[in-house]
Amino acid sequence: MLVVKAKLKNGTPEQYHQLDEAIKTSQFVRNSCVRYWIENKGTTRNDLQKLCAVLANNKETPWVNKLNSQARQSAADRAWQSITRFYQNCHAKILGKKGFPRFKKHSRSVEYKLTGYKLSDNRRKIKFTDGFKAGEFDLWCSQKTLVYYSEQQIRRVKVVRRADGYYCQFLIDVERQEYHKPTGQITGIDLGLKEFYTDAQGNTVENPRYLRKSEKRLKKAQRRLSKRFRQGKKQSKNYHKQRIKVARLHLKVSRQRKDKAIKDALALVQCNDLVVYEALKVRNLVKNLKLSKSISDASWYQFTEWLNYFAKIYRIVCVAVPPHFTTQDCSVCGTRVQKSLSTRTHQCPNCKTVLDRDHNAAINILKKGLQYLGNHLNGTVGQTETDPNALGESGLWILNGDIENLSCLVEQGISNSDVERVPRHSVA
Repeated sequence: MLVVKAKLKNGTPEQYHQLDEAIKTSQFVRNSCVRYWIENKGTTRNDLQKLCAVLANNKETPWVNKLNSQARQSAADRAWQSITRFYQNCHAKILGKKGFPRFKKHSRSVEYKLTGYKLSDNRRKIKFTDGFKAGEFDLWCSQKTLVYYSEQQIRRVKVVRRADGYYCQFLIDVERQEYHKPTGQITGIDLGLKEFYTDAQGNTVENPRYLRKSEKRLKKAQRRLSKRFRQGKKQSKNYHKQRIKVARLHLKVSRQRKDKAIKDALALVQCNDLVVYEALKVRNLVKNLKLSKSISDASWYQFTEWLNYFAKIYRIVCVAVPPHFTTQDCSVCGTRVQKSLSTRTHQCPNCKTVLDRDHNAAINILKKGLQYLGNHLNGTVGQTETDPNALGESGLWILNGDIENLSCLVEQGISNSDVERVPRHSVA
């Protein structure tokens, strides 16, 4: 599947208002499904689909019938996804909150399936044909256009409202495959705050800190927004203008993070045949109040998600390993050297090794990945297509056709100059 995003342009204020009404109706259907599930024990997905038709035929809610029938079903599917996720978390007995389905207050999207819209022959315009009659919009694509794909390949169309306008996201039924030329390189990466990541060869990528750099402008804009707020009164037009300015600043930071994560993950995959990273539990790490803003600003989770995605596309091996003691253990002799967060240099009292803290951790992460690969080849541990964030498993992302290439990767890792002191029994 491939997602192509296009901006909806050259529409009138009335047309955009009709899109807002469709989004609100989709939110109403989704919340009604959640309410029905709460009040009726044993509700199934099929019951929620039937509820959509009941709401459309209800005289008290005539606006629901304006929304396309498949768009109503998509809203019910969203409600069922949140319910299913809640059930899964309860069965898994995860600690803390289980994610009980909540009512949406500010939805920003409505999703159509195969009907409710029509594309022009040149794929440059889209017309919404449901009861809201939003009309025709121009499609502006910055990278890829829809001309390369047939209308039968478009499975979903999602209208999303952002701070800078309205966008259409087209879900294309096409398999993306990229050719990866073997480089003979393997690496492990240690994610950090001082540097975004450090690899096993000692190379570093800087942490851009986009939120920190934009904080001055954000604080100034938010102060202006606060001064224009009137408690218990209808907000003025100037308040809403300033609110949009603040939202656009946050949107810019979000897009900068995403662009950085995509480029770094793609470069790492294209330059290596094996990538090992630590499976951090970011949800637990942000509980540290002193570092939570910096951790969120680094966007580690987003980076690892794109890393796994590109690893599948380019058919390389990507391994997620538990992060336990990767910073404390010596990468040469294995001695555990306790360090505080402020200690940036690893100094082993046993073998006298002196390394940068993150470089030492990256080598240990690569060692763990090679050990998991060796155990996988011996059939003692590891599963194909496992969850990369599962700390109890090897977290291997291995395609069926790549198994025969793992032996040479492990042998290469043993003979690599950066990990040449790894005991041979640790990967056998």
